[in-house]
Amino acid sequence: MNPHMIKKNGRALLVACVAAALAACASAPEPKEQMAVANAAVDQATGNASEAPAELATARDKLARANAAVARKDYVAARQLADEAAADAALAQATARSARSSRALAEVRQSIQQLQSQLNRS
Repeated sequence: MNPHMIKKNGRALLVACVAAALAACASAPEPKEQMAVANAAVDQATGNASEAPAELATARDKLARANAAVARKDYVAARQLADEAAADAALAQATARSARSSRALAEVRQSIQQLQSQLNRS
């Protein structure tokens, strides 16, 4: 193959790839389900705002960005951001559960120490 043919085929391939990418973006359906899941996850995590404020703030930010992407009809970005918002909300829930478990463990340890002290005095 001569260099001119390679250059011509390379351009054709580039044009085909760009066209395919544009077609894929244009045909992406609105991520209604992902948005609903993300909204529900963030709503659920809101009850843990004091125990996982950073994680919840990140989830809310991504959900807001997903809503903005839907408004722009950028459904690929909206889907990704909605999925990330749901994951961040799940992280907020897990962080809050971990904080509650840590507090409960500390209380149990304190109770055990008190009981040991009472036993030692007896």
